Amino acid sequence: MTAHHHNDHADHGHDDDHGHDEHGGHDHGSLKSYATGFILSVILTAIPFWLVMGKTFGSSSTTAMVILGFAAVQIVVHMVYFLHMNTRSEGGWTMLALIFTTMLVVITLAGSLWVMFHLNHNMMPTSAHEMRNLP
Repeated sequence: MTAHHHNDHADHGHDDDHGHDEHGGHDHGSLKSYATGFILSVILTAIPFWLVMGKTFGSSSTTAMVILGFAAVQIVVHMVYFLHMNTRSEGGWTMLALIFTTMLVVITLAGSLWVMFHLNHNMMPTSAHEMRNLP
């Protein structure tokens, strides 16, 4: 009966490699991976906070660009350490999804920045003199 039980166990594909990826053999949910991701996330949050609170850069646009750079790096950290995305997983479909998502984010951000930049030129006039000239 033990031999039959052992064969049923093997027939269902239950081996001793639980927790390992089918493709790469890596343990994706390891404590070390999550701890590394967490520590990097805290550092990548604390540095921009310090840059803003300490007024390190004279120009607010320079500070904003540096913060955007840290945000992009933090997105990559989250995708690698928490979402376990790489070029080998799921036959490359996660990379295709990443490229599509990146395109959508770039289009959305560029469109939002364009609208906000041109919003001042397209606003309604606010002075009483300009209001009298409206049709």
